[in-house]
Amino acid sequence: MTHSKQIRVMVLNDMEKLDRTLFRLEQGFELQFRLGPTLQGKHVHVHTNYPAEGERFDRHKFRALDWINPTGREDDSDKFCTLNLQISGSYQYYFGHGDEEKSGGGYIVVDPVLRVGADNHVLPLDCISIQTYLSKCLGPLDEWLDRLRVAKEAGYNMIHFTPLQTLGKSRSCYSLADQLELNPDFSPPGQKYTWTDAGNLVEKMKNEWNMLCITDVVYNHTAANSKWIQKHPECGYNLVNSPHLKPAWVLDRALWHFSCEIADGKYKDRGLPALIRNHEHLHHLRGILWQDVYPKIKLWEFFQVKVEPMVEQFRFLLQDGAKPNSSETDGKQQLKIIQDPQYKRFGNTVDMNSALEIFVPHSTSPSAIEDCCTWLRRRLEELNDEQFREIQHHQEQALNCIDGTVTYERLAAHGPKLGPITRKDPLVTSYFTFPFEPSTLEEDLKLMNQPEKSCHFLAHNGWVMGDDPLRNFAEPGSNVYIRRELICWGDSVKLRYGNGPEDCPYLWAHMQKYTEITAKHFVGVRLDNCHSTPLHVAEFMLDAARTIRPELYVVAELFTGSEELDNVFVTKLGISSLIREAMSAGDSHEEGRLVYRYGGEPVGAFLQPSLRPLVPSIAHAMFLDVTHDNECPIQVRSAYDSLPSSAIVSMACCATGSTRGYDELVPHQISVVSEERFYCKWNPQAKPSSLSEVNFQSGIIAGKLALNRLHQELAAKGFNQVFVDQVDEDIVAVTRHCPSTHQSVVAVCRTAFKNPKHHHYPDEVPPMCIPGKIEEVVLEARMVERKAGTYKKDESSINGMPEYTVEIKEHIQLKDSKVVRQAGVTSRGRSEFVQEIVFEQLTPGSVIAFRVSLDPKSQELVGVLRHHLIQFNPLYKAGSLADQSTPAALKTPLAQIMSKLTLADLNVLLFRCDAEEKEDGGGCYNIPGWKSLKYGGLQGLISVMADIRPKNDLGHPFCDNLRQGDWMIDYVSNRLMSRGGTLAEVGQWFHAMFAYLKHIPRYLIPCYFDAILVGAYTTALDVTFKHMSSFVQNGSTFVKLLALGSVQMCGIGRFPALPPVSPSLNDVPYRMNEVTKQKEQCCVSMAAGLPHFSAGIFRCWGRDTFIALRGLMLVTGRHLEARNIILAFAGTLRHGLIPNLLGEGVGARFNCRDAVWWWLQCIQDYCTLVPNGNDILQCPVCRMYPTDDSKPLPPGTVEQPLLEVIHEAMERHLQGMEFRERNAGPQIDRNMRDEGFNIVAKVNPDTGFVYGGNRFNCGTWMDKMGESERARNKGIPATPRDGSAVEIVGLCKSTLRWLVELNKQGLFPYKTLNVIRDGTQLSVSYEDWDRKIQKNFEKWFYVSQDPDDPAEKHPELVHKRGIYKDSCGASSPWCDYQLRPNFTIAMVVAPELFTVEKAWEALNVAQEKLLGPLGMKTLDPDDMVYCGVYDNSLDNDNYNISRGFNYHQGPEWLWPIGYFLRAKIYFAKKLGKDTYEKTVLLVKNVLSRHYVHMERSSWKGLPELTNENGQYCSFSCETQAWSIATVLEVLHDL
Repeated sequence: MTHSKQIRVMVLNDMEKLDRTLFRLEQGFELQFRLGPTLQGKHVHVHTNYPAEGERFDRHKFRALDWINPTGREDDSDKFCTLNLQISGSYQYYFGHGDEEKSGGGYIVVDPVLRVGADNHVLPLDCISIQTYLSKCLGPLDEWLDRLRVAKEAGYNMIHFTPLQTLGKSRSCYSLADQLELNPDFSPPGQKYTWTDAGNLVEKMKNEWNMLCITDVVYNHTAANSKWIQKHPECGYNLVNSPHLKPAWVLDRALWHFSCEIADGKYKDRGLPALIRNHEHLHHLRGILWQDVYPKIKLWEFFQVKVEPMVEQFRFLLQDGAKPNSSETDGKQQLKIIQDPQYKRFGNTVDMNSALEIFVPHSTSPSAIEDCCTWLRRRLEELNDEQFREIQHHQEQALNCIDGTVTYERLAAHGPKLGPITRKDPLVTSYFTFPFEPSTLEEDLKLMNQPEKSCHFLAHNGWVMGDDPLRNFAEPGSNVYIRRELICWGDSVKLRYGNGPEDCPYLWAHMQKYTEITAKHFVGVRLDNCHSTPLHVAEFMLDAARTIRPELYVVAELFTGSEELDNVFVTKLGISSLIREAMSAGDSHEEGRLVYRYGGEPVGAFLQPSLRPLVPSIAHAMFLDVTHDNECPIQVRSAYDSLPSSAIVSMACCATGSTRGYDELVPHQISVVSEERFYCKWNPQAKPSSLSEVNFQSGIIAGKLALNRLHQELAAKGFNQVFVDQVDEDIVAVTRHCPSTHQSVVAVCRTAFKNPKHHHYPDEVPPMCIPGKIEEVVLEARMVERKAGTYKKDESSINGMPEYTVEIKEHIQLKDSKVVRQAGVTSRGRSEFVQEIVFEQLTPGSVIAFRVSLDPKSQELVGVLRHHLIQFNPLYKAGSLADQSTPAALKTPLAQIMSKLTLADLNVLLFRCDAEEKEDGGGCYNIPGWKSLKYGGLQGLISVMADIRPKNDLGHPFCDNLRQGDWMIDYVSNRLMSRGGTLAEVGQWFHAMFAYLKHIPRYLIPCYFDAILVGAYTTALDVTFKHMSSFVQNGSTFVKLLALGSVQMCGIGRFPALPPVSPSLNDVPYRMNEVTKQKEQCCVSMAAGLPHFSAGIFRCWGRDTFIALRGLMLVTGRHLEARNIILAFAGTLRHGLIPNLLGEGVGARFNCRDAVWWWLQCIQDYCTLVPNGNDILQCPVCRMYPTDDSKPLPPGTVEQPLLEVIHEAMERHLQGMEFRERNAGPQIDRNMRDEGFNIVAKVNPDTGFVYGGNRFNCGTWMDKMGESERARNKGIPATPRDGSAVEIVGLCKSTLRWLVELNKQGLFPYKTLNVIRDGTQLSVSYEDWDRKIQKNFEKWFYVSQDPDDPAEKHPELVHKRGIYKDSCGASSPWCDYQLRPNFTIAMVVAPELFTVEKAWEALNVAQEKLLGPLGMKTLDPDDMVYCGVYDNSLDNDNYNISRGFNYHQGPEWLWPIGYFLRAKIYFAKKLGKDTYEKTVLLVKNVLSRHYVHMERSSWKGLPELTNENGQYCSFSCETQAWSIATVLEVLHDL
């Protein structure tokens, strides 16, 4: 089923905290929360702060979501709660269960929808082409449109303005003096423009130019000369509210005075002049700082204690007889310095309580007290020394940082080369404001203790290399200021917000107002310096902005150095796009890699289902060829590279952009601090040499227009697949492909990172092969030189280089291209048309973009193929084409064809493992160099594609195989066409669909093959479930998955696996035998497990069939096939037994004691579950062996009704049977000892219990026979379970109860059984036998809690109490007392045998000791022979495990878990509502693991067994009939 709505599923797992994982969603999506296996069966609550409909968003207000369970009852696999996402922003969710409020959670980010133009049409985020402007360079507001027009003409659709507010003294664009005031520079003399005027201009651009505008918000700092910060110094970090900064301030003042002294020449004679020219000067600088400056300011004193007063205080306490209060010292005897919160010199103290505890006088004498004082004095001096050393380390680091700063600013080639040290350009930037007249250092330092002055010493902002962005470097605990690690912005004061508005009300209110002004006029904001903005501040401000503008577009640059840390900001703030820089690439190869990384799917990607798991994303990118912070690309690379690098960026499938000046080839960085000139205006008539005006002749503007248009077209038209090809070291080809029309645009860009004038680029360019037909050259452009003068920096306008321009042609035919010399068309196979391009003039700095379609034939075939796929998914309408001559096979919808398939047909269509396929002369498809598929049917392919599809793993060997040839495609259709009937029709449908597929380009084959198969597979599943019971049809996903096991296991092989049933029966399927040409029955048979028990003689087993039949056939509604299997096996009854290995009846082995009882239980279940089920009792049975010694008779020779066969089986047991297996010896069992072939089954006359077997055979399901001669276990059963096995007693009791009931209803004619005892005929009633078992069961099987219980025959063998024995009367008595899971079977089939309380107690022991993740341990782990790992290939000397001897001595088998859980449910109901509800939760939790296993299993089944604690066992069948059946029965019981 396809959903038209996009739904994403978030699976919740206990303790999974995803705060640092980004989940991006779009408006209109539905988000479903579902329970992972760790949470199923628990009372889980999910909370979110996404607002309920009609409510406003409040970050701190969470609401619980309601659970929806579409199928209601049985399990939690489909239970979900949902959010319909209609509002952009960042939202938090968390979940918990029971008493745990939060046991996991995370964030989701919903993208905004941007609208532009007078008609408010949507501007998709990937369509954005943005250009940055420094606002101060736009001049007066009435001239802005003339300057901004350049962006419009160059094809941009968004402008980013640096802040429009009043600037601070430094004139930096990001140092704002007043956040609420429009920059007065924008108002010409006699005019005062306001925010309204700026807003009107922005609105005009939106409506008339289709351009949106965003601007920066700066939350970290304000200009040092902001008037409001002087009135409200509490808004910054000063010495009053942040006294921990005092030592750093002292150092800062000392450095200022030291700088003045250098400027005044004081240290010239010591080798330190004002103009620092070399490293020797730096060496002297370090020396003077260390010898003169540091000793003078004694910073260590801020961190030390004054020793004598402390000792004096201690002496006084000792003399006073003071004793320590041990409750205050937490038992750790350590003396630590307590920092003075006011940071006074020597203001620190120590904890006297600790001192009293550590230094204890041995008496009260003065000398003893003096000794203690001496020890304390010594310890205090040590502590002061430690503090001194730590400050020395800080000072050492400060020296290194000063050295680094001076080196960069005054010596480095790439630095600003500031020249001599002066008061205007001091040695280092001050870290604090000092708004007073400086005098001497001594006088300055006195101000520190005058709060009315020291509150104005405000810490500057800046950035710290490699710092943790989530830590505020100005708060206590950070040493950034004292260690001089801050790269400081001396024009800006760092703002101190505290933990919330109550900590600094003025600042929060001021900044909120600033945010609201911005949000009112601009569609988006760029968070300046986002990584060092306190998260709680940015959250609060963005919430305020979104209140005014719900569709706020939020852009940020993050320099955290880690994607995980980036995500903390992106998720919490709801950042829409992260700025990414092309300038970070060192070469064209890296630049191409960035294009691939920042967006789009691979070409030929699979169509993802609309309902799918929510997967983590990377942040949406805004990819810029240059940002306003980058160095100038012309200086770093070359002018020639401007065009090709810009083209590479434009081809990215994300938002893209640039900075004003790049397109005009301004050959220097436009400084955000010092640039005061204005941008050029637009004038179409301007000459290339014009300094103040630009047009399409200037720089690369004409090229940029073409690239921006192309970028926007590709995004708008769904070209969302990307391929990047590094043709050679300088040439990058980027392909953008549209998955619905299969058009592509291929841009070939020849970069010029090095200037072609000085660097030799080869003339030869490798030819390129472009698949498909080139429709046109979208554009070809190259950088060329021209004579228009050389660049001179203008005084008043920001001018570019006139000597270069772009030569461009757009929308031309290939033959008219100057870049391409020739294009030859070659055919690569019947479906691959390739054009080889040879380049003529692809010079460094040039770009050519081709529009490519599939060749006309392929284009038509893809369109028709899409037309035929619409029946599965309406998304294929785009690009579809009606079929002019539809093949006959496609005229009928597939669902209609498939509706004629039987479940046996569906077994062939969907499943069949290799052994089953080989029986028919085929085999499963093998992928060379990889592996064979698990099934010949569709599931084999779907399982592999389910792994490949979500990851778009197109490099997988499976996809390679599809691209390389038609082998797999032909396998699918030919396999079905060879079958005849409806399957052949389905095969012909595939064949016709594949006829289109084979003739399209090979790179598209995997995605369309997937589409065809997914459509066919989901249709087949729909048909399958329509054939099944209402329980399955209305059941959960898990129920349906398990029900598919019925199709997987039940099929018809080439050779009939079942003996024939009576020819007189109705509704028996027949077919023509291909060899004998005779009509033969073809009843469905059940495989025991795949792959080992699926075909030939080893397919059908009596025990496995009847343990699985109720779940796989009766519960799923396959009543007729179940009837046929019951009757077929009934025909093979011999000695009163049903065969274990069926061998088509002819080769049957009657060596198991339990199969007949499972068969009888199935007949009972058939009568109970099937409408008119009792009719089966009258059905004729074809007796193959009417007597024990008769040869197999042909069908129809001897027939009798089923109820007579049932009575015979019961009578034969009561009579007792002893016989020797036919053909006894190694020919039928190479490991069995001779005594093992002797079969015994009888009924104990005293207890009514069926018993039998001997210590050399194993007649129950735990049937491992020893095989190792080396370990001497060959021929010895590991688990003989002779005597009365508990589950057989239970099954016998169940049958007796049922037959008594049937007799009372007149449906079973036998009331008594006749047996011969000592030559005399005896008559025993069914009721007596039933009562006898009832009376004796707990007496003989229950192990009492009372150690002195007189009924206990072997108290010395008891090692678990409150349990039921596994058997009674075993030849090795201790085996009776082993804890195994078999008693739970008896509880389900004959619960009347058990006292409720005792049963519950025993089940709890089983739960504690035997319950594993998927199965039940087959033996108590406390047993001395327990071993939970099964390895059948291991042959060693260990008797207990060699050759898998421990098969049933610990490994965890799955099928018993069904009986354990059903028993729990049954007895929990008897114990009341509370117990029952808790049990249902346990059952759901246990079964959730089976659901996950099935979902992930490529076999789509449950294994036979696992090793201990659920570990994979390689010797197990991957999917086993009874494992699936008994789990399905649990869900049926629920």
